[in-house]
Amino acid sequence: MRKLLLSAACLLMLTGAKALAADFETAKDAVKNMGLGWNLGNTLDANDGTRKPDVVASETCWGQPVTKPELMLLMCDAGFGAIRVPVTWYPHMNEAGTVDEAWMKRVHEVVDYVLDTGLYCILNVHHDTGAADHAWLIADEDNYAKTKDRYEGLWKQIAEEFKDYGDKLLFEAYNEMLDSKRSWCFASFAAQGQWDAAIAKSAYAAINSYAQSFVDVVRTSGGNNANRNLIVNTYAAACGSGNWNSHLKDPLTELNLPTDITENHLIFEVHNYPTIENGLDNAKKELDATMESLKTHLVAKGAPVIIGEWGTSNVDNGGDYANRRADMIEFLDYFVKKAKENDMTTFYWMGLSDGAARSLAVFNQADLAETIAKAYHGSNYQGKWPSIDDLELEYIVKYTGDWQELNLYSGAALKVSEYKAIRLELAEMPAANALQIKVYGDVVNNSAKEGYYPLEKEGLNTTVTFNSSQTGETITRITLQTAVGATEAKVSRAVLIKSDNTEEETELSVFWGCTLESQVKQPTTINTPKIAATADDNIYNLAGQRITSPRKGIYIRNGKKYAVK
Repeated sequence: MRKLLLSAACLLMLTGAKALAADFETAKDAVKNMGLGWNLGNTLDANDGTRKPDVVASETCWGQPVTKPELMLLMCDAGFGAIRVPVTWYPHMNEAGTVDEAWMKRVHEVVDYVLDTGLYCILNVHHDTGAADHAWLIADEDNYAKTKDRYEGLWKQIAEEFKDYGDKLLFEAYNEMLDSKRSWCFASFAAQGQWDAAIAKSAYAAINSYAQSFVDVVRTSGGNNANRNLIVNTYAAACGSGNWNSHLKDPLTELNLPTDITENHLIFEVHNYPTIENGLDNAKKELDATMESLKTHLVAKGAPVIIGEWGTSNVDNGGDYANRRADMIEFLDYFVKKAKENDMTTFYWMGLSDGAARSLAVFNQADLAETIAKAYHGSNYQGKWPSIDDLELEYIVKYTGDWQELNLYSGAALKVSEYKAIRLELAEMPAANALQIKVYGDVVNNSAKEGYYPLEKEGLNTTVTFNSSQTGETITRITLQTAVGATEAKVSRAVLIKSDNTEEETELSVFWGCTLESQVKQPTTINTPKIAATADDNIYNLAGQRITSPRKGIYIRNGKKYAVK
């Protein structure tokens, strides 16, 4: 039987998975009580357009580690009250629409991780919609007619699996469903002239039909589903932000509140990724207008609103965090406070703990997590935000096929005039010439110039000097690529060397194909101050992990407790 050690704060939040339907809180209360939310993104929603019977391969195919329950405890201790679990189902459904037993079991397991920590959980249907060619749920009346039975059959299976679960589990009908033209912002935006009345009419009618099918199926599926809080998205999950087109508010005005046999148990959802590059004042004014619009066009229909995904416009590529972090922190603070002021719950998209940090249950953007938590709970809130920067780590990269690549650097383009080299420090490598550093340069005709640097010796440190004659004037990406197919290496770190010889450590991540795991370097057996009696001037946390930059707290040094104030 699975056991999970809970902190005192999260233990107080813990409730059983099962609850009497009569005790279910209303949608309005649920939105209030969820507090802060976070998305477990690029995990159970990861996919590559193919059927994936291997559960682990599916969960990790976009570079995230296998999810552990400790990650949920991290989010709870940090001040978050809800986790949105995006799930893509089509890779795990047969032609008859039946979900693989192993996949349903894994989804169930992750949902239990969330609920067992006392957090709310939102479970959805994710990249079965969207812009990819394999998306089978499209906002189009003909598509709805063709897929209605399969869609309703999927929700019957999900609803049956969780019918006895209590009110901390919510269902979300679909993610960002697009029209036949794959239009963002509003229906038919991608059509000729950026508007087609017939396409738009069909798209909005289909969205309402899918939403109604979802509610009807769940309500009649038995158990607690008769009263479960259910969530429906606008077209494309668009929030109506901006005034550059007269149709931007259409996704809000055209979405109906589904007919429901149960009152006060429906929630609207939108997504919002404002741009801060054009100035914080502009971004704040636009957010203020968006909040008013959501109240006018959605809340007024009789249901509360959650912002199921949010961040700044460059949150995925890390550009805002790397290049305008102070502005980003200020805007995140403003966003959370404004949403709370308007009785809306926010679910930050995927960052904060990402990649290797997740496997260690720490934050790689601890400052953002702290900002968001204090914006909601107050500046004196005493949460826990352990940082990956506090740990000495090494990374295991596993390549399963030819030419797969690990990102040594990805992000904003680097000028060769400002950055002259990269140093790769390896703990282990398979053999000489088994790996090579690949440097992507200037983009010409949609293709990047490339430089290749084989690791010819089995030495553990390699420095590659950028060659502008090969790459041009900018570096857009640097990877560690396998040259021999399936193999494995252990990386300590990668460091960019600037022209003035100062150094910047990079963040490793999966580019494609390979997997990345992290572990604490040189683990120690220290568990109490009595151990490690020999002189050791290094600093360790109470879990025995070596800390390079200790923050305020209690540590171990030379076998004794050591306080950092």
